[in-house]
Amino acid sequence: MFIFVLCVKRRKIKYNAMISFYIIPLLVAMFLAVNMGASGTAPSFSASYGANIIRKEMIPGLFGVFVFAGAVLAGGKVIRTVGGDILPGNIVDTTLAVIVLGSVALALLFANLLKVPQSTSQATIFSLAGPALYLDVLQTDRLFLEIIPTWFVTPVLAFGVSYLFGKYVYLPIRGHLKALLGFLRSGPYLNYFVIATSCYVAFAIGANNIANAAAPVISMAKNMLDVLPGSDNYTLLVLIVVFMIAPFFGIGSSLMGGRVLDTTGKSIVRFGALGASYISVITASILLAASLWRGIPTSLVQMNTAAIIGLGMVKHGYKSTLKNAPLSRIFIIWIVAPLIAFLLSLLLVWLADRVGYL
Repeated sequence: MFIFVLCVKRRKIKYNAMISFYIIPLLVAMFLAVNMGASGTAPSFSASYGANIIRKEMIPGLFGVFVFAGAVLAGGKVIRTVGGDILPGNIVDTTLAVIVLGSVALALLFANLLKVPQSTSQATIFSLAGPALYLDVLQTDRLFLEIIPTWFVTPVLAFGVSYLFGKYVYLPIRGHLKALLGFLRSGPYLNYFVIATSCYVAFAIGANNIANAAAPVISMAKNMLDVLPGSDNYTLLVLIVVFMIAPFFGIGSSLMGGRVLDTTGKSIVRFGALGASYISVITASILLAASLWRGIPTSLVQMNTAAIIGLGMVKHGYKSTLKNAPLSRIFIIWIVAPLIAFLLSLLLVWLADRVGYL
């Protein structure tokens, strides 16, 4: 009897230790979601906050709700891409999940220390590529033929649409906009429109960016629980992980998003509430299209910057816009941060292999 009780206790201790070990990637994913929520607040609600249409304390709740909605309703393809189209999902264990998520978090920390918004999606893809290359399972076709080309196309598209609209629509009717704005400001219509566009951006962020934190955890849990992709159990697993991680976008917005809003919200309003909302609609629509079409994780912050530059050139001229935009610094960090994620994940997976954790 004593031996039986002792065996049960040992198994229970071993089981609890195993569960604790598997919780680590989830905690890292939650931490990453907090950081993404902080950075995602600015492109979502800068227009409405900068125009004094919405109170700051209302933003985290709205942001979190629409991020969760976007993830559930439109994030499935991106989760599949991040979860298996670079690093095969069937080999992702606790060690690889921690390496990938930790490398992304550190790369974003580097960018945040330099006060330059960075693409979580690009850092995540490069972080996945490190272990995939080391293990000789890197799926290059999807990476080089679809994902990376999309990273170049989407900012150019955002810039082009913004510039053409500004030049051929905004400028010709600029004189008539005062009467229109006067009518809109006479009621709540303008406020509702600007808030709606902010929520739309949050929805697009959920559809595209939550995969960066959730997909490695989903792959790890799928392998641990032996769940088949496409089954009802897999769908339930995805929903559970998304439900656990999505609220931390709102928490990040509440804890750290306010400081970003104070900086960007009051600067982007130089375009006016309608101009800023137009930029939001352009970038969110392109981001949502990339999510729904091929499930490609891409950068909202890069598209947002490109659209701002496009509209700024129309309103303020080429020289003034390029002079005030720190383009060289932004481009350098956009290149360096994903490379840091790649090299860090490659180093960590090598170290894990050396000490026997792979």
